[in-house]
Amino acid sequence: MPSQQKRKNQAKILRQFRSVHRAMGAVLFVFFFIISVSGLLLGIKKNSGDVLLPKTQTGTTSDLGRWLPLSELKEKAITVLRDSISTDLSPELDRIDVRNEKGIVKFIFANHYYGIQLDGATGAVLSIGKRRSDVIENIHDGSIIDSYLGTGGYVKLIYTLIMSIALLLFTITGFWLWYGPKRMRKSRS
Repeated sequence: MPSQQKRKNQAKILRQFRSVHRAMGAVLFVFFFIISVSGLLLGIKKNSGDVLLPKTQTGTTSDLGRWLPLSELKEKAITVLRDSISTDLSPELDRIDVRNEKGIVKFIFANHYYGIQLDGATGAVLSIGKRRSDVIENIHDGSIIDSYLGTGGYVKLIYTLIMSIALLLFTITGFWLWYGPKRMRKSRS
């Protein structure tokens, strides 16, 4: 009799895990789909042939002593933005990515997804490109909603917490849905 009760308890737990797994799957399906597709695209961004991310170019020298001052390169990048892309776009920078081993400086702008690569020594324009991978990354981590709502990162934080906990619960319940029946079959024999 005690083993009969144990099997009933195991079956009850299995039904509860299945119910939680199914409910989470139904509620979070769209979010998991978005995360998986955007994650896949981010994984291949450097092999996308400049579709998602402009290829990092190579400058004339990696010797920082021969480079132009960063402030001068910044002004050159802003001039290129205005002259080659649009005078309507904000020149506010998100970051400056110095790749001294490649001899280049990347200027990534904050309020749009353009990036400009300049030769660190000459200031020559090596690349002007749309950084589509940055859009995909903002979709992937939920920060695109923060940008539109101006919530200062709170939506991204909540989104990340919910999705992380959901993935953890999916892993646990999925494992139990696989292992539970095996365990019940073993206890029957």
